[in-house]
Amino acid sequence: MTEHEAKALLREAGVPVPRGVVLRVPDVAPPADLAEPLVLKAFGPGLVHKSDVGAVRLGLTRADVPAAVAEMRAALEARGVAADGFLVEEQAAPGVELIVGLVRDPGFGPVLLAGLGGVWTEALRDTALRLCPISETGARRMLESLRGAPLLHGHRGGPAVDVDALVKLLMTVGGPGGLWERLDLGEFEMNPVIATGSGVVAVDARYLPGDTPGPAPARRTDFGALFEPKAVAVVGASTSRPNFGNMFLEFYRAAGMPVVAVHPEADEVGGVPAVPTLAEADVDYALVAVPAERCAEVVRQAAGVPFTQVMSGGFAESGRPELERRLLAAAREAGTRLLGPNCMGVYCPRGRQTFVGGGVGAAGTVALVSQSGGLAGEVIKVGERRGLTFSRVATVGNAADVTPAELLGWLSEDAETRVVGLYLEDPRDGRALFEALSATSLPVVLLVGGRSGQGRRAAASHTGGMVSDARVWQALADQTGATLVTGQDDLIGVLGFFQAHGRRPTVAGTGVLVIGPSGGASVLAADAFDRAGLRLDPLPGEALDALRGLGLGAGSSLANPLEVPVGPRGRADLVERAIAAIVGHWPYPDVVAHVNVQSFFTYGTSAEPLLEYARRLAAAQDGLPGTRITLVTRNGECAPPGVEDEVRAIVSTSGVPVYRSMEAAAVAVAAGQRYHGGIDGAA
Repeated sequence: MTEHEAKALLREAGVPVPRGVVLRVPDVAPPADLAEPLVLKAFGPGLVHKSDVGAVRLGLTRADVPAAVAEMRAALEARGVAADGFLVEEQAAPGVELIVGLVRDPGFGPVLLAGLGGVWTEALRDTALRLCPISETGARRMLESLRGAPLLHGHRGGPAVDVDALVKLLMTVGGPGGLWERLDLGEFEMNPVIATGSGVVAVDARYLPGDTPGPAPARRTDFGALFEPKAVAVVGASTSRPNFGNMFLEFYRAAGMPVVAVHPEADEVGGVPAVPTLAEADVDYALVAVPAERCAEVVRQAAGVPFTQVMSGGFAESGRPELERRLLAAAREAGTRLLGPNCMGVYCPRGRQTFVGGGVGAAGTVALVSQSGGLAGEVIKVGERRGLTFSRVATVGNAADVTPAELLGWLSEDAETRVVGLYLEDPRDGRALFEALSATSLPVVLLVGGRSGQGRRAAASHTGGMVSDARVWQALADQTGATLVTGQDDLIGVLGFFQAHGRRPTVAGTGVLVIGPSGGASVLAADAFDRAGLRLDPLPGEALDALRGLGLGAGSSLANPLEVPVGPRGRADLVERAIAAIVGHWPYPDVVAHVNVQSFFTYGTSAEPLLEYARRLAAAQDGLPGTRITLVTRNGECAPPGVEDEVRAIVSTSGVPVYRSMEAAAVAVAAGQRYHGGIDGAA
């Protein structure tokens, strides 16, 4: 679509554009009612970035235009570029130049981009992203997040622009009912948009139509039997060569799950009764572990089985998408929902579902949906060691049928689940994921693999070139309130924070009180919390006398972080009393107490002083139900075996999570404050 056709769309939508006229004949002057100075632009195939090939002239009079057209046509022909025509427009007044664009992300659909534009677009790359639709609040946050935001407000004596007009433009393009919903979107870009104190004008516009896929058919499935089946069938166990199927038979037997093997000849496999075909198994969950080429044949036998998991790999992830399409067709023919392929399965202590050895742990409130079975297994085992208790865990692998978005929607209404973790590498219907994240009231912790490694198709516009996986995932988190973490430890840590504090009625505020020994450790703690975007508010003046009465402040300042002697010779109740004195005068929503575990064992081996400290901290939490207390056990590896577990057990009874580093605690506390403090919603 040509520039003037794109601008006609904008004009119809109410976006200001310069007045202009299209010239097809070189020697025709523009109409007299166009105000000088004028701008001349050529248009035609291959003229995408016009300024790069000399297809733009500024500051012309009406008398200049015929000669300028002839010169531009000749220069373009010398480059081998043919112009279909020329656009003459009134030249816009100078102002702050911005870029506003739309691009259809392959996973998430329409994405809005806004930032500094014109010649600065690629040089500074100062832009913000949001998935469509955006809210007015989101539009303002986009603008304020720019490094160049001061330019909008009159930087160094310059004139301020009409920010309300900019917000209106963003809403016209990316808000509810905006252009993103009306266009067959490939890419749509306005660059530059010139903003002044009197409004905005889209000086240039480019529209590259694309194929708009229809919405995926809505499916609503009750996943209860996926996590708590009455019985399970395992297809693929061997009577002669133990394999994954045999391993799962043992897992299910150890968990107490009624299980049947599917074997064409044997009456039993490893002591488990067997039936010849899946069609003869009275179960509501089937696990298929046979070569990829045989999976579709087996799944066709699953009529009457609500859920079938295909553990086998060798499908689309191995370059064989057709095999995966045949598998999905077989599942739909049988009427079974397909989990996978290429996945480990489901873990639910309450339902005796498992894919990890060693039995099942205690039932809890933490859910996890993962595209990696191996990572999910690690999160379960490491998480349970650190105190996590799980409600539901599902690995989805290639997610050919059951998707993370679908599971998140169901988990959001699950009475047993209070927090959800997601590990994803491919959103598999990112638009549905965006909608599910926007709709849930649960805290969600998101870990994404391959954010920097996946390529993007070559883009014909600046907008497409600056939309990357990492930035879209960050926009998704910003808009929905999900916590985006960068590693497995932080995934476990933030889940643990929400497990401990998720339903605690906290006081209003965003500050953090840090309290513990060692000035150096406190300084580093302040740095860690600052990096996480958290404020260490000053201590309330009203509390200083009470703190001095506790013997604090002698030889050190009374400040936040507050230095308190903690160790084998210290008073175990000192931290508890100091917290009460401070929070009684200032409503810190979060208190982070830290100890140097090594110091407790420098002069002896008794763990009792450390355990008593833990008991006093637990008592502090019991006495402050509106405050979230978190414990950091620095240098915990210096404790004798089992002591850290004892500390964790003591404080966990009062809902205090434990971390080994300030950095891990800062990430978790920031996630909690962000969840409770309001988000950039899409409505």
